[in-house]
Amino acid sequence: MKNIKELTRKVIEILTKKGQTISFAESCTGGRISAAFTAISGASEVLHGACVTYSNDIKHQWLGVTQEVLEDHGAVSEPCVAQMLEGIQKMTGSDYAIAVSGIAGPTGGTEIKPVGTVYIGVKTPFDQQVFHCRFDGPREAVQEQSTQFAIEKMGEVLKI
Repeated sequence: MKNIKELTRKVIEILTKKGQTISFAESCTGGRISAAFTAISGASEVLHGACVTYSNDIKHQWLGVTQEVLEDHGAVSEPCVAQMLEGIQKMTGSDYAIAVSGIAGPTGGTEIKPVGTVYIGVKTPFDQQVFHCRFDGPREAVQEQSTQFAIEKMGEVLKI
């Protein structure tokens, strides 16, 4: 596991040098990715904005996640996170985007989607990927692991 603060600092430095920007659409992480970035001086050079879209209604209204996706797949799904990525990038015009939706627990899990199920997406100027993750531990641990994973994936994209 990498040092999240140092990795975030490097992401900010690289995006600053490239003149590129990033935005976030967070659900179960509740703004933790945004907080990790804004804790670093210089984040204002690259961070266009972020949304904590906790409810399905707000995912739909703010990010354009379709009712069909929400009804057929649920908010904790690859199609939902893919649409969250599209929505936050469209809203902010950023070069990169991260989106997260999951079940942090201790309630809300099902047999098909147990507590700790999280989908994390990263959108670049060239493509996007959505990862299906299963994290263990209590609510805060799931949120922290989700935040760590998202920032690590961004680091991988930038070849840090």
